[in-house]
Amino acid sequence: MALNYVWISFFIIAFLVAVVKLVVFGDTEIFSLLINGIFDSAKTGAELSLGLVGIMTFWLGIMKVGEQAGMISLFAKGVHPFFSKLFPGIPKKHPASGSIIMNFSANMLGLDNAATPVGLKAMQELQELNPDKDTASNAQIMFLVLNTAGITLIPTSVIALRLASGAANPADIFIPALIGTFISFVSGMVAVALYQKINLFKLPVLIFLGFFIGLMCVLYFGLHGLPPEQIEKITGLIGGLLIFSIIILFIVFGAIKRINVYDAFIEGAKEGFGTAVMIIPFLIAILVAISAFRTTGCMDYIVDGIAYLFSYLGMDTRFVPALPVGLMKTLSGGGARGLMVDVMQTYGVDSFQGRLASVIQGSSETTFYVLAVYFGSVGIKNTRYALTCGLIADFVGLVAAIVLTYIFFG
Repeated sequence: MALNYVWISFFIIAFLVAVVKLVVFGDTEIFSLLINGIFDSAKTGAELSLGLVGIMTFWLGIMKVGEQAGMISLFAKGVHPFFSKLFPGIPKKHPASGSIIMNFSANMLGLDNAATPVGLKAMQELQELNPDKDTASNAQIMFLVLNTAGITLIPTSVIALRLASGAANPADIFIPALIGTFISFVSGMVAVALYQKINLFKLPVLIFLGFFIGLMCVLYFGLHGLPPEQIEKITGLIGGLLIFSIIILFIVFGAIKRINVYDAFIEGAKEGFGTAVMIIPFLIAILVAISAFRTTGCMDYIVDGIAYLFSYLGMDTRFVPALPVGLMKTLSGGGARGLMVDVMQTYGVDSFQGRLASVIQGSSETTFYVLAVYFGSVGIKNTRYALTCGLIADFVGLVAAIVLTYIFFG
């Protein structure tokens, strides 16, 4: 229901603001801009969904091979000690556990094209365990919130954009972004755990968190000081090697188990087209609402209000120009990326604002997009507290990004 109210609010607020601009300020173009933005966003939503067809078809085909070869069950068995604490509703060795860990792994490496189809597959498998098909289950909510607050170990796209903008050291935001995304992930996990009354002080959970802290330290000491071009090459190598190794592993094990690998791939691939088409209405719905809210200037009003408040309290307001990146990131990844570039161009790529915008972009996720796509793919209508927990993770991550930028860059 939360998403329903948010969606309605976006349109009503946008309409009221547009009416004020027309009547009070004589802006006769506002409604034309509003409608053009909505139509453009609807077109974008359809194009994004259809653009997923190829990658969805391929990955769901590979996942079907892994499932029939027994590899997904092995993944599920390996992560069961941890997942049994966060996802008590998932049976031992269920393929959903394997799909979830593969989704998290792809997200950590910044491989969005690989993460989305695997994540949608995981959501479909969780839906099979869901007794109420219209209402999100506890496991689905935990998965979605952790996905929206997912850890990204190396923000390669942000580093690349900083490099293209002429930053002296494009990778200097690596550590604060890494810490920020970890804080966001933990806050999302804690928020859902409180709702579901899950005790996180269990050894497997503590070992999992300790593992990621150790991994962050290894990355820091291993990549710190390297040229950004080399960091980008290393991370690209790690990501490509990992993903292609999984593909080969699934195919080889399928051959060893004497299954018809090709037929298994085709069987899974057929699901890709249907899934990609199914999310079109859900994606268009959220994108047009975001467009209306943004076109009427509502986002700017929120940022200006925050700036006035902190200025009135006598606090430092250098962080305010980068806030739109964080606010937009919950709505649109592409929009946030554009705002980040705008901040870097306006204030300087190595300015406090430019670095903060980069840290925010590298340590947050598109909550509304993920909510619409993942729940839409299985027909979930009642999302319960998923949006609330996702926004909590976003807010904590945004605050952490601001604090970390002050700590690292003054």
